[in-house]
Amino acid sequence: MSNQLTAKNRASMALDTEKSLNEECGVFGVWRHPHANQVTYFGLHALQHRGQEGAGITCGDEKSLSNYRGLGLLSQVFSDPSHLEKLVGDRSIGHIRYSTSGGRSNVNNVQPFLFHFNDFDLSLAHNGNLTNARSLRKELEGNGAVFHSTSDSEILVHLIRQSKAISFHEKLTESLRRLRGGFNYVLLTNNELIGIVDPNSFRPLVIGKMQEGSYIIASESCALQAVGATFVRNIHAGTFVVITDDGISVKFYTDKTEIAIEAMEYIYFARPDSDIASVNVHAARKALGKQLAIEEPCPEADMVIGVPNSSLSAASGYAEESGLPYEMGIVKNQYVARTFIEPTQSLREQGVRKKLSAVVSVIKDKSIVLVDDSIVRGTTSRRLISLLREAGAKEIHLRISSPPIRFPNYYGIDMSTSAELLAANHTISQMRDYLGADSLGFVSVPGLIDAIGLSFDAPNKGLCVSTFTGEYPAELCDYQDYLTNQLTPIQKKVLKGEDVDGILKQSGVSSSRR
Repeated sequence: MSNQLTAKNRASMALDTEKSLNEECGVFGVWRHPHANQVTYFGLHALQHRGQEGAGITCGDEKSLSNYRGLGLLSQVFSDPSHLEKLVGDRSIGHIRYSTSGGRSNVNNVQPFLFHFNDFDLSLAHNGNLTNARSLRKELEGNGAVFHSTSDSEILVHLIRQSKAISFHEKLTESLRRLRGGFNYVLLTNNELIGIVDPNSFRPLVIGKMQEGSYIIASESCALQAVGATFVRNIHAGTFVVITDDGISVKFYTDKTEIAIEAMEYIYFARPDSDIASVNVHAARKALGKQLAIEEPCPEADMVIGVPNSSLSAASGYAEESGLPYEMGIVKNQYVARTFIEPTQSLREQGVRKKLSAVVSVIKDKSIVLVDDSIVRGTTSRRLISLLREAGAKEIHLRISSPPIRFPNYYGIDMSTSAELLAANHTISQMRDYLGADSLGFVSVPGLIDAIGLSFDAPNKGLCVSTFTGEYPAELCDYQDYLTNQLTPIQKKVLKGEDVDGILKQSGVSSSRR
């Protein structure tokens, strides 16, 4: 394969929709609070970074549940105060959405879903992606189920209703055992609040308690802090936690568990003030920056700058380890929506400039280390490097605090095809040339694992690194044939254990032009 991208490839990439790593979703629940609707709103606001496509809240009491859902940011969905005021009751769940399956811009796919059955009400909010959703949906429809959305989140409810088990918890246990992939659920019935985590615990789900005695369930611990709750415990892999007026009870629905917390939670998704499995996200990102400086040094640079906001912690770690000064070379306009939400490519093109600005007096005529957290398609990185060149940067050495993303994710990150992954189709030197950087370096997979510092008795110390290695901890089911038949030459080399970029390392210049 040539070290230069072909003109055809360049043209194709220029026409591609810009795509950064898009968040999964955020879920939140509260039990026994007189203002459950408002608490849920504030909790979802703290989780807004996990999804900006839609939002909804269900609220009620032991007699009935009601909800309101809409497209857009949480503040847009509830811009009319009456929509929130009408959600009365002392128990509630909410959802912030970024779709990973099911159609977008469709209010029918916005959660929480609410079902009124003849014996009780049930509301559901889901974060993740089921890898056997297609097979289960076909089976359920064959048995008479009628789906009201194109989301895989609705599947669990139909499994529960078709179950022949006696009690609701037995029906739920039986249904959960049939699911594959990544999933966190928060369920609300008239009598209980339930939090569910998949057998791999791909993403966090935590429980907190407020001074009033109310219980909280949230996707991240930062949401507990936002509503004044204190951390109680994590919901562990293969379990569901039931919260009632009598307190908390833990139930195991499977003993076939293997911890595999999604690495991208630490690298990109979670807020820096969240803790995941007792590891603070900011601390993990700073440690990744330090490891990156050890593995991919750049002593000839004048300074280190980070890409706001998720890369700032890693950039500070890189600067601290390398001894280079840490400067603010890029400023982010905090009042601009994320570029992947823009409706047209031309608006996305403008999005980078209106979102990020170079501090010319800082970077002009300087050799800089630019630290970012990841590269998916590379379109944003390419435009950012061009922006820095125009601002007068003499050299730009791009350093990434994650390994090359070379494989799709099937557990809840919107990154399901190899065609959109720059590193799945190009070597690091080719990526460097496309991006326009003077050098390009990534942290290694072993370095990533050590830096984050989990210590579970599981592969990769309990970290899921499937997007870097192609080794998937949970069954791919409906996606298996697709993956096998769509492997790129570089992906095949990675799976065989071949060093795709080894010649660069042997040359002693890493991925540098010189």
